[in-house]
Amino acid sequence: MDNERWSMKGATALVTGGSKGIGRAIVEELARFGVVVHTCCRNEEELNAMLNQWKSMNLCVTGSVCDVSNHAQREKLMHEVQSIFNGKLDILVNNAGTGGPGWRPATQITSEEYSSLMATNFESSFHLSQLAHPLLKASGRGNVVFISSIAGTGGFPEGVAVYCCTKGAINQLGRALACEWAGDMIRVNCIAPGIIKTSMTQPF
Repeated sequence: MDNERWSMKGATALVTGGSKGIGRAIVEELARFGVVVHTCCRNEEELNAMLNQWKSMNLCVTGSVCDVSNHAQREKLMHEVQSIFNGKLDILVNNAGTGGPGWRPATQITSEEYSSLMATNFESSFHLSQLAHPLLKASGRGNVVFISSIAGTGGFPEGVAVYCCTKGAINQLGRALACEWAGDMIRVNCIAPGIIKTSMTQPF
């Protein structure tokens, strides 16, 4: 591959949930192509370990501790991103998510579990996109990527009803924002992978 041809040097990105799994792979791939990346995760020890590892790999990555299910923490994260990148952001990857309580019938899901899943998987993606909009617009070449799932595209057997709902909502949000924000030169896409071997999918 011609690295210069595919270089993204100088671009900026926020990738949520970047300390492991799909998020980590996205952080590292973007950084290898020259993107200056900021990421976040809930676990400070885990984040610091990854920041040290990325530094040893000569990848330009910074990070914040943030529980994306928390409204105030999302606002704090975006203030930090705005400061780090001087008011402009080229790429937002809404990756952070959870599988929730695992394979259990919908009739057994508590209201607390439902709220946690919706806040982490869907509400955070919507709110962070809202907060990032002025930064993405200011860049003149903004991109929003939602990490969805094939679980959001059709019916699945017993056990993942609420998870499927969160991903289906993300798919529709992506379609709507792609239309609404096109005039602001912000491109919006969803990626819907199947089951990928990560720590989140190990219980399944």
